[in-house]
Amino acid sequence: MAASKILTKKSLEFFEKYLNNASPTGYEWEGQKIWMDYLKPYVDDFITDTYGTAVAVINPDAKYKVVIEGHSDEISWYVNYITDNGLLYVIRNGGSDHQIAPSKWVNIHTKNGVVKGVFGWPAIHTRDKSKEQPPKIENIFIDIGAKDKEEVEKMGVHVGCVITYPDTFQILNNDKFVCRAIDNRAGGFMVAEVARLLHENKKKLPFGLYITNSVQEEIGLRGAQMITETIKPNVAIVTDVTHDTTTPMIDKKKEGETSIGKGPVISYAPAVQQKLRERIIETAEAKKIPFQRQASSRSTGTDTDAFAYSNGGVASALISLPLRYMHTTVEMVHRDDVENVIRLIYETLLTIKEGETFSYFE
Repeated sequence: MAASKILTKKSLEFFEKYLNNASPTGYEWEGQKIWMDYLKPYVDDFITDTYGTAVAVINPDAKYKVVIEGHSDEISWYVNYITDNGLLYVIRNGGSDHQIAPSKWVNIHTKNGVVKGVFGWPAIHTRDKSKEQPPKIENIFIDIGAKDKEEVEKMGVHVGCVITYPDTFQILNNDKFVCRAIDNRAGGFMVAEVARLLHENKKKLPFGLYITNSVQEEIGLRGAQMITETIKPNVAIVTDVTHDTTTPMIDKKKEGETSIGKGPVISYAPAVQQKLRERIIETAEAKKIPFQRQASSRSTGTDTDAFAYSNGGVASALISLPLRYMHTTVEMVHRDDVENVIRLIYETLLTIKEGETFSYFE
């Protein structure tokens, strides 16, 4: 299966619609509905849980269970404080970057719909050049055009409203996908494409496949932690993004060397089960899928950790999509890498046999 044949016009229309929809941590359900609607023709059943994780299931009656997973939530802000003159101060919902906020448009989500605003910033003329303050959580603020606190409240905005950026999907130079929330809507998209390919290629799996789109990863892997207890899988292959380290101001000695366009990134970490990882590498080599390697220290910082350490231990591995400018509104990935992550997960699944333990002692 050649990489160039994977993404279709319909695939990309789904990816764009799915990315453009806001799914901040804790408010993922509208995005999950888009995702499930796309997957409906390709799977047998769905599971959803109390906090909004969605799972599409193939062969739901099989005892041996394999998970392929991405997470559905994006970083965002909360309204934390409203001043008497109608300005809003914020706190993070996930790892939102204070440095990129000034002069960005925002969408404030209220019961009555979206209220537009901007992160204001003092003009260059008014700042003291000798002691310029950088943007930080204490000094960034949102202006929604209200004259006072009362007017803010009349507009439906209150403490606790969640705030997202409105930036939408773009393609640069034909093969770079750019958007906010590619971390990690790309993961949900890629596992959905694996399900589509299995269906279209009429592949029969000897196990139950649980295509999982977890919530609340950005605040501590919480959705994965919940859903793995529900599914009780035997194997989990997780996909998330990782840093392209080839752009300026990144120390490769600290962050390692990975680049967009050079293939999926396969992780080495205590949570990564080594026999499962070697299966993925052997598959990549056999199918001539380019790949890169990355080492983590104590944890991967992804849902891999939640699956690995659940249910007495689940054989888990991580296949990452290299991405530039993580947690900004211009996250960038390479089309070839997206297709090759899909290929690598798809081809690896076809090697897994019912009942495999991946035990080091067999």
